[in-house]
Amino acid sequence: MGAYGLVRINMELLPHAHSIFSPWLVIVGTMQIIYAASTSSGQRNLKKRIAYSSVSHMGFIIIGIGSITDTGLNGAVLQIISHGFLGAALFFLAGTTYDRIRLVYLDEMGGIAIPMPKIFTMFSILFDGFPCITGHERFCFRTDSLFGIITSQKYLLMPKILITFVMAIGMILTPIYSLSMSRQMFYGYKLFNAPNSYFFDSGPRELFVLISIFLPVIRYWYLPGFRSLIIS
Repeated sequence: MGAYGLVRINMELLPHAHSIFSPWLVIVGTMQIIYAASTSSGQRNLKKRIAYSSVSHMGFIIIGIGSITDTGLNGAVLQIISHGFLGAALFFLAGTTYDRIRLVYLDEMGGIAIPMPKIFTMFSILFDGFPCITGHERFCFRTDSLFGIITSQKYLLMPKILITFVMAIGMILTPIYSLSMSRQMFYGYKLFNAPNSYFFDSGPRELFVLISIFLPVIRYWYLPGFRSLIIS
């Protein structure tokens, strides 16, 4: 909602003020990417790791809005929509996992992929699997924000290089903490070998909610006309 407010209120109602303060937006977004991504890697709590990763992704959105270019704004809008669907799905999966195993710390998990293959599959697709196929904003739409800041006429060459370097570091850190989370949750035999280690997998209700969130993401990624309608 905050990013939507920046687009609808700052850019449309206060364009001159937005042009003046856009460098500060870019600075805040740059700091946000590095701080939240590095902090996410050290979180033991599953929901906190997802939350800090969301903060890091918002940094790319802010940079796209602050670039004052069509390409950067398109990337920011697409990331807002994609992040709304996928963030909700990830937190829903985190809640479903906690409801099944009653554990929230990653170092206490392990081997969940064996008793709960459906949750493992959905987590992999949404968090770190096939990002381009599902329209994942972490991999695909960030490039629009990146090209937006590179092609912007408002910023000098050295700030562009610095911001691009920070965004590249953020793109590198994203698979580090996402793959680390998947390894701690789903691989190994910690829970699989534990006594009373039978857990219920995702049921019809959970699958219905996840598919309802997942289908719009696939639709606006595969249909260029639908994407153009969203941007317009």
